[in-house]
Amino acid sequence: MDVYSLTRGESPLVVSMPHSGTELAYEMIHDDWEKVITDEAYGIPDTDWHIPQLYDFIEPMGASVIRASYSRYVVDLNRDPSGQSLYPGQATTGLVPTTLFDGSPIYCDGMEPDGPEIETRRQEYFEPYHNALAELLADARSRHGYAVLWDAHSIASVVPRLFEGRLPDLNLGTNSGQSCAPEIQAAAEAAMAATGDYETISNGRFKGGWITRHYGQPKHNVHALQMEIAQIAYMAEGAPYTFDAGKAERLRPVLKSIIQAALDAAARLHAGD
Repeated sequence: MDVYSLTRGESPLVVSMPHSGTELAYEMIHDDWEKVITDEAYGIPDTDWHIPQLYDFIEPMGASVIRASYSRYVVDLNRDPSGQSLYPGQATTGLVPTTLFDGSPIYCDGMEPDGPEIETRRQEYFEPYHNALAELLADARSRHGYAVLWDAHSIASVVPRLFEGRLPDLNLGTNSGQSCAPEIQAAAEAAMAATGDYETISNGRFKGGWITRHYGQPKHNVHALQMEIAQIAYMAEGAPYTFDAGKAERLRPVLKSIIQAALDAAARLHAGD
């Protein structure tokens, strides 16, 4: 299976979906003698479920879209490949995770990947995705003079190990204002606040992962925003993680309005370039 799927659009908008993949690497589920991963991990509970379906309005907007095929348990495409933590002092997961969000193990005893295996996964899964994403952004900037990267995520609304209480419905992250121009962040925040029906926050627990922080370079006309959605806003959070078409239908125009506001602000900002 290909590491990612990709659709090319004509607008300056590039949408990344790094955690919606559900495939597991062959070596994680096949061993001659021993079981490799736990039953809990086999159910891939920490997936950003149904994100491509939720964002089905993106391609008609002219966006280029890249979607991961493999689970974040194979390699996390939104982590610093050097292994440095994005949230020092807070619970998180690494480039090749060994625990689920709740802290329970992904691998059976003695089956955790070693250094060479981690490096192989980085080369085989991480690098191809990021090479393709970088090329999409470069192409958008070449065509329009700028690019807007929207990194699309979701997570269960209650994960005690990662954050206290219930997560707001819509969590915008711009690395505390460093990954996009202030005009673009302000426009997205205004559109987000105007929704009324959803609890929202900017740069709260989720300020943007490695993708937002790495590619968001407003001085070079690449503006990156991450949206972390509480899954309760569009699906059933427990297995089998059923998509809720009614909830999604209410949420889609809200997401579209936020993205469009960011795009409009970027167009105004770069009109004289």
